[in-house]
Amino acid sequence: MSSIVNVYQAKSITEIRASLSHLSGQEASVTARLENLIAAQKDLTRELGRLDLLRAQIGSQTVATRSISNGVLSGAASTATRIFGAVKRLDLEQSRVRSTLDVVEQVAELKACVLGVTGSMGAPQDWETAAGYLNNASKIPKEIVNGSFAEEIVPTAEVPDSPNVTLDHAAESLRGLFLREFEKAAQEGNGGKVTRFFKLFPLIGKPEVGLDVYGRYVCQGVASRARTNLNAGTGGNQGREGFFYANAWTKLFEHIAQIVEHHGGLVERHYGVGRMVKVIERLQLEADVQGGIVLDTWSDERNVDRKLTDIRSYAFTFLVQSFLPAQPARSGTPRAGSPAKRGSAADSQFREDEGVDMKEVDGILSEIAIMLGKWSLYSSFIAAKCKEPSSEPEGSNQDLLVPPLLANSSLNRKVADRLATPFNVMTTFFFRRSVEKAFQLDEQPSDLSLNSKQALSSNPPYITSAVDDVMYIVNQVVERSLATSQKDVILSVIPTLARVLGSDFIGMIQRKMRDESYPKTTVQGAPPGEQTIISFLVLINNLDIAADYVKRIVHSRVETESAAASANGGGSVSSRSLTALFPLNHDAMIVGNALKSLQNSFEGKTSELISDGIFVVFKNVMKPRLRPILADVFRDVDYQLTQEGFEEMRRDADIDDENATPPDNAVRYHFQKGWEILTKPVMRLLTERNYERLLATIISYLAEVLEKRIWSYYGRLDDVGAVRLERDIASIISIVVSGGRYGLRDAFAKCTQICLIMNMENEEWEELQAASTADAEEEGVDWKVDGEERTRARAMVRR
Repeated sequence: MSSIVNVYQAKSITEIRASLSHLSGQEASVTARLENLIAAQKDLTRELGRLDLLRAQIGSQTVATRSISNGVLSGAASTATRIFGAVKRLDLEQSRVRSTLDVVEQVAELKACVLGVTGSMGAPQDWETAAGYLNNASKIPKEIVNGSFAEEIVPTAEVPDSPNVTLDHAAESLRGLFLREFEKAAQEGNGGKVTRFFKLFPLIGKPEVGLDVYGRYVCQGVASRARTNLNAGTGGNQGREGFFYANAWTKLFEHIAQIVEHHGGLVERHYGVGRMVKVIERLQLEADVQGGIVLDTWSDERNVDRKLTDIRSYAFTFLVQSFLPAQPARSGTPRAGSPAKRGSAADSQFREDEGVDMKEVDGILSEIAIMLGKWSLYSSFIAAKCKEPSSEPEGSNQDLLVPPLLANSSLNRKVADRLATPFNVMTTFFFRRSVEKAFQLDEQPSDLSLNSKQALSSNPPYITSAVDDVMYIVNQVVERSLATSQKDVILSVIPTLARVLGSDFIGMIQRKMRDESYPKTTVQGAPPGEQTIISFLVLINNLDIAADYVKRIVHSRVETESAAASANGGGSVSSRSLTALFPLNHDAMIVGNALKSLQNSFEGKTSELISDGIFVVFKNVMKPRLRPILADVFRDVDYQLTQEGFEEMRRDADIDDENATPPDNAVRYHFQKGWEILTKPVMRLLTERNYERLLATIISYLAEVLEKRIWSYYGRLDDVGAVRLERDIASIISIVVSGGRYGLRDAFAKCTQICLIMNMENEEWEELQAASTADAEEEGVDWKVDGEERTRARAMVRR
C-alpha cells in the first residue's frame, strides 16, 4: 500500500481521492472525540461546582485557625522558649559544677594515694598497701595527675614533689624491692612469698616485669626437674633401657602442663585474661632446651642414625629374588623351594645375614610412638590454653590450631627431624621386612584334601601362615601410628602400608598363583594335580581373608567413631576415637579418610586378583568336570515318550529294582549327585565369599548350557515332554540355589521363561501376545526373551 500524500502534492486523481479519503477518516475521528468531551462536560461542571463549595468552606476554617494561633498559642510558645533557655543554662551550670567536683574528688583521691604510698613505704613497710595506693592512683586520668591544679594542691611539706614524679619514683622503688624479694624467696624455695610478691607487680603498673621474672622462676624449676629425671638413669646402661627416655620426655611435658594448669588461674586473676600466654612462651623456650637435650641424648644412646643407615642399605634379598625369573640351573635360591620348606638352619642364616636387629627396631618404634604421642598431647594442651576466648562451649576443638609459639619452636623442628622422620623410615622397613619374613616362614595348612570323605584336621579358613603374620603387623603398625597422634605421620605411614601390601604382599601371592600353584594340566586331557588345586584355592583364600582383616582394622577405628567418642580418654588406642587422638582442626577427618583409602586400595587390588583366580578355577577345574556331568544327566532322557510309555517305564523300573531311581526323578538324582561331587570338595576349602564368587561364575555358565540344551529339543517335545523338561530344569535350579542362595535364580530367568512359554495354555499365550513387553514389565514380569524367542519357544512343542 502506497503512503498517503498531501492533497496539494497529488499528481493524479487517484492520489487526490486517497488523500481526501484519509482526511475524511481523520475528521470523523476528531468529531467523535469532541462529542465524547461534550457529553462528559456536564459531569465536569458538577465536579467543579463541588470544588468551589469546598474551597469556600476551607477558607473560613483557615481564618479561624489563624486567629487561634495568633491569639492563644503565640503567648504559650514564647513562654516555652524562655523556660527551655533557662533549663539549658541550669543544666550547663550543673555539669560545670559536677565536673569541678569530680576534679576536686580525683585530686583529693590522688593526694590520699600519694600520701598513702609514701607513708606505707616508710616505717610500716606495708608493701601491699603501698601497691594498692599505686593501683588506685593509676585509675585517675593522666590529665588530672599532670594538671596544674594537682601540682598546687597535692604536694606537702613531707612530699614536696609533683604527684606524677612521686608516683613514678615510688613505682620504680617498689619494682626493685619486689624483684629482690621475689628472687630471694625463689632461692629459698618459699612458695608463699613468691606468690605474695608476684601478685604485687600488676598493682604498681609493672605486669611485664612480673610475668618475666615469674617465667624465669618456673623455668628454673622445669630445668632442675628435667636434669634430675635425665640423671636418674646414669647408673650404667641398665638404667636407660626400655622406655627411659620416653618417660623423661613425658615427665618434662607433664611438669610444664601442671605449671600451666595450676598457675594459670593465679596469673589471669591478677594479670588479666590471656596473660598466661606470656608465661607459656617462656616455658616453651625452656622446653625447647630440655626437650632437645632429651632427644639428642636418646638419639645418641640408641644409635638411631646408624640404624637408619643400615635400614636404607637393606637389600630385601628374599623379596627381590622371589620376583626375579626362575633360574633352574642355580640351587639354593628362594625360587628353588617354597619358603615354607626352609629348614631351621637356613632361617638362622637369614637372621644372621639381616644386618638389622628387628627387636631393636621394634623397640625404637614403640619408644618414638610414645614420645610423639606425648608431644601431640602437649601440643593440644598448649593450643587449648592459647586459644582465643570465644562463644563456643568449653572443650570444643573444632577450630583448635597449633599456636605460633609451638609451630615455630626449635623443639617442633627437632621432633620432625629426630622422631617423625626416623619413625616413617623405620616403619616402612619394619613392615616390609615383616612381610618378607612372613613369606620366608610361610606354611600351608596341613592335611587338606579334595576328597570329601576325608576329614580335615585344621579349622577354616584355610590360609597360609603369612596372612595372619602380616595382618598382625598391619594392625600393630596402624595402632602404633595412630598412637603418635601426628597427622603427618599417618599421611606418610598409611600410603606406605598400601604400597607394600599391594606390591609385596599381593605381588608375592600373585607370583605363587602364577608360577607355583597354577592349576594347569600336565598331561593332555588329565586334570590338574590335587595339591596344585589345593594350593591355588588356599592362595585365593589368602587374598579374601587379608581383605577382610584390613576392613576390620579400618572399621574398628573409623566406623565406631561415635561410640568411642563417648568413652573416656584412657585405654588403648583402639578404644579411643580419632577425634580424641587428633583434636587439632580437622585432622581426625583427614586421618579417617586416609584409613578408608587404605581399605579401598587394598580391596580393589585383592578383588581383581580374586576374580582372576576364581575364573582360573572355573576354567581349569570346574568347567571340564561340569560338562560330562550335564552330558550324563540328559544322556538317557527321552522327552518324546507318551504318557502311557512313561508310566510303563516307571512300572518296569519299580519291578526291576526297588532301589532304582524313578524315571521322573532321574535328572534331579543324577545332577544332584554330580553337583555334590563337583562342588563339595571345593566348597569346604574355599572361604564363603570366594565360594559365592565361584558359584556365581559356574551358574552363569550353567545357565547358558541349560539354555542351549532347552533349544536343542526344538520340535522334539510333546505336551508331556515339555512338562517334564520344565520340571527337570526347575529341579536343577533348585539344587544349584539351595542353601538360601535365591538371588542366583536370576541367572536362570531366561531358561525358566522359555519353559513357561512352552507350557502355557492357549488362552495365556494369546494374552501374552496381545500384551506388549512394557505392559508385562509394569505387571512385575522382567522378560529376558524377546518376541522372536517367544515365538520360537512356543513352537518347540508339537501340539
